[in-house]
Amino acid sequence: MGFCSLSTLAMADRHGEDSPYFAGWKAYDLNPYDLLYNPSGIIQMGLAENQVGTDLLEEWLEKHSDIPTWKGTLTSFKQTALYQDYHGLANFRKALANFMAEVRGRRVKIDPDMIVLTAGATAGNEILTFCIADPGEALLVPTPYYPGFDRDLRWRTGVDIIPVKCYSYNNFEVTLPALEKAYQEGLSKKQSIKAILITNPSNPLGLTISPQTLTMILDFAAEKSIHVISDEVYAGTVFSSQPFTSILEIVQSSNKYDPETVHVVYSLSKDLGLPGFRIGAIYSSNPRIITASRRMSSFSLISSQTQVLLKCLLSDSGFIAEYLATIKERLKRRHGEFKRGLKEIGIDSLEGNAGLFSWVNLRNLLVCDNWDGEMKLWRVILEEIGLNVSPGCSFHCEEPGWFRVCYGNMSEDEMNVALGRIKAFMSAGRAQEIAVLSMGKTDALAAAEGSSGVAAAACTSLGLDAGDLQPEPLAH
Repeated sequence: MGFCSLSTLAMADRHGEDSPYFAGWKAYDLNPYDLLYNPSGIIQMGLAENQVGTDLLEEWLEKHSDIPTWKGTLTSFKQTALYQDYHGLANFRKALANFMAEVRGRRVKIDPDMIVLTAGATAGNEILTFCIADPGEALLVPTPYYPGFDRDLRWRTGVDIIPVKCYSYNNFEVTLPALEKAYQEGLSKKQSIKAILITNPSNPLGLTISPQTLTMILDFAAEKSIHVISDEVYAGTVFSSQPFTSILEIVQSSNKYDPETVHVVYSLSKDLGLPGFRIGAIYSSNPRIITASRRMSSFSLISSQTQVLLKCLLSDSGFIAEYLATIKERLKRRHGEFKRGLKEIGIDSLEGNAGLFSWVNLRNLLVCDNWDGEMKLWRVILEEIGLNVSPGCSFHCEEPGWFRVCYGNMSEDEMNVALGRIKAFMSAGRAQEIAVLSMGKTDALAAAEGSSGVAAAACTSLGLDAGDLQPEPLAH
C-alpha cells in the first residue's frame, strides 16, 4: 500500500511544542508534587494560573447556587440550549465590556458591539493574525515573549514573527532603535511587516508598559502604516500604586492615531482565574476586523451556558470590585514574599508590578554564559531541585540565565516549600557541584580556567584539579 500524504499544516514544524516551556509541564505531569502523597515531587512553577482568588469565586457560586438551575438569570433553559448568534449573548457582551472598562480604571470606553467573543486569548490572537497578515508576512514582537505566540501567531496562519530584541540594561523595555532594527531586518528579507504585537502587562516580565513607551510604539506604527495588537490579559493583576495604562486609553484620548489600526486581545483566564472556561475577546474599532473575526469565531464558540453564568457573575458590581481589590492585594503580598525569599538566598529578580510570576536572574549560576549553560541549569532545577520553571530561551530572551517563575498558581505554603528547596540546594553547595558534574570534563576545565567563578569554586569543592579535568584521550 502506498504512502498517504498529509497536509503541509499537519507536517509543519511550527507549533513550538518542543520548547522546554512545554517539556517542563510534561515532567511535572509524570511526577506532580503533593504534600501528603508525593512530597518529593515536582512543584509546578511554570504555569501562569491565577489561583489567589479562587476561594472568592467559590464563595460567590455557593451563594448563587440557583444559577445553574436558571433561576434569576433572566433567561430559560430552552433559550440557552438553542443555537445562538455567533456574536454571543448580548447581555454577556455588555457585562464583559463593563468588566473590561472596570479593570482599566474606567478610563476607556468599551463598546459591547465591537467585542468578538473567542475561546480564550489563544483564539483571539490567531484570529487577529489571520485578519491582518497573509502567509509569509510578519509581525514584530518584543522579546522576551510568551512561548505560546510561536503557536498562536504562526502555526496555522503561516505568518512569521520578527523579534524586537530587548535587553536587561533597561529592564527589557522596548526602544525605538530596537523597533527600527527589527523592521529593517524584515525588509531585508523582503517580508511585508503588518503589525506590532505587545503584551501589557508583560508575560514573562511581570511589568506594565509605560504610557511613554506605548506612545512611542503607536507613533512608530503610524509612521510605518502598520497595526498594533495589545494583548492585555493581565490588566487586572497590576498591584502597584501606578495604574495600568491600556493602549486604548492613549488612542481614545487623542486624535493623533487611527483607532481602526489598534486592537486589543483580552480574556478572563488571568484576571478572573477562569482559564478552563475559555472566555476570550477581541476588541477593535475596525468594522472589517470585527466582521471577519466574527466569521472566524464560529470555529471557536463559547457555550451559552458559560455566558449565562458569567453574565451573572460580572454583573455583580459589588463582588467584582471586592474581587479585583483583593487579588491585587494578595498578588502584591505574594510577589513581595517571593522576591524577599529569593533575595535571602542571594537571587535577584525584576521589580515587577503585575502578573502571576517573577522574571528571575540566575546568570551567576551558569557555568557557561550561553544557551547550553542555561539548559543545563534548567535541567538541574527541574530534576534535582524538583521545580518546573521556564528558561528564558523558550521566551526568546536575548540573554541566557533568565527564568520565569510562577507563584500565583499555588498556595503560600507550596511557595514556601519551593523557596525552602532552593535555599537547601544553595546552602549545601549542590548548585556548584551539579553544575560541574553536568558538564563534560573538557567544558569544566575551560570554564574553571575562564571567567566562571562558579565552575572554579565547584572544582575546588569537589577536590578536582587541572589534571583531573584534562580531556580524555580519543579512542583509537
